[in-house]
Amino acid sequence: MITRTRLAAGACALLAALTAGIAFPAGATAGEPTGEDAPKVNLVLDVSGSMRTRDIDGGTRMAAAKQAFNEVLDATPEEVRLGIRTLGADYPGDDRETGCKDTAQLYPVGPLDRTEAKTAVATLAPTGWTPIGPALLQAADDLDGGDGSKRIVLISDGEDTCAPLDPCEVAREIAAKGIGLTIDTLGLVPNAKMRQQLSCIAEATGGTYTSVEHTDELTDKVNQLVDRAADPVVTPVATEGADACAEAPTLKSGLYTDREEFGRQRWYRVDVEPGQELRASVSVGADRAVNPSYGVLLRAVTVHGREIVRGEAAGNGRTDVLSTGLRYPKAESDEEDAPAETVCLQVTNSFSVAAGVKTTPGLPVELTVDVVDGPSDAGDVASFGLGRGWWLLGALILAGFLAGLLWGWLSRWRFAVWRTN
Repeated sequence: MITRTRLAAGACALLAALTAGIAFPAGATAGEPTGEDAPKVNLVLDVSGSMRTRDIDGGTRMAAAKQAFNEVLDATPEEVRLGIRTLGADYPGDDRETGCKDTAQLYPVGPLDRTEAKTAVATLAPTGWTPIGPALLQAADDLDGGDGSKRIVLISDGEDTCAPLDPCEVAREIAAKGIGLTIDTLGLVPNAKMRQQLSCIAEATGGTYTSVEHTDELTDKVNQLVDRAADPVVTPVATEGADACAEAPTLKSGLYTDREEFGRQRWYRVDVEPGQELRASVSVGADRAVNPSYGVLLRAVTVHGREIVRGEAAGNGRTDVLSTGLRYPKAESDEEDAPAETVCLQVTNSFSVAAGVKTTPGLPVELTVDVVDGPSDAGDVASFGLGRGWWLLGALILAGFLAGLLWGWLSRWRFAVWRTN
């Protein structure tokens, strides 16, 4: 099973970019967005007293966050306008009213000076309260203006301590403004109440919640979310898959959304001309509490039921998006006007929920389809990479057999020479 969902999600983003017609304003080029449409990301870091706890790879939660931030700052795309906001970083006292106002912009949202941002992060020390709600309100204001994508990435190790300003209600208020802002949340400890709160915040704005327990996981996830902000915005098209390939809708290159029942499958059809390559990816969102251990399977199948290639991914209880993808190069044909091949795409999930959790509507599905001109050696790729790997296996076996014969002959010759001497 393929478990590296970060790579699958990256493949999904790449395919989405390929399907979009990206137009740049006059005077701007790729990688150089104007100030109005540049993607913006605000990293919101919990610096409350509990971040002193030593339970992440032998170090404190604060040390893990600092290391992750430094690596993320190095990898941030040039076109992203990035800022850092803290909560609970400055007030060490017991006055609740003061502690619940303790949020500040550590580094302003804008063009990134990596050295300056790292220097600011290095000064942080776990201090005070956990005012998540107030921090989210301020973080949204930090991102005001411009038409580019906007994203808040909240990293916390505990629940908000400043109710009745409920962070979930704050997130819903932000979503209701219709400013296209997504909040993703990351929890540093496996705590049920914290997970419920952070999941609610993320779901209110179409974001994701992830539980992380290691520094490298934190780095990878924040990097993924920052990269996602730089992806071009593609408007998905609603479609409805079928229970069988014969009744499935035929899709062109594009981004599609659907709903899939728990533990069920949906079918779609794509026509692939000789010499073209089909690239497809699927993401299934766990938009409610689900049982641990689940998976997503994407299969390319012929109309006669023979599997061509598959992609699969597995999860272990995180409320997040699970993604996978596949590629199928259709070999060139010697026949002129050879017909297109109809490829059936099957999306299957193994999500389940506990008793009492609603199963309707089904899980949100995002399917990316891209049909492009294949490589000049598409036939070789198909033979050795996907459909006919037996040729390669046979060649390797033959080579090993010949090498064994040669080695045996040399060994006998050396032994005969040794005896005669």
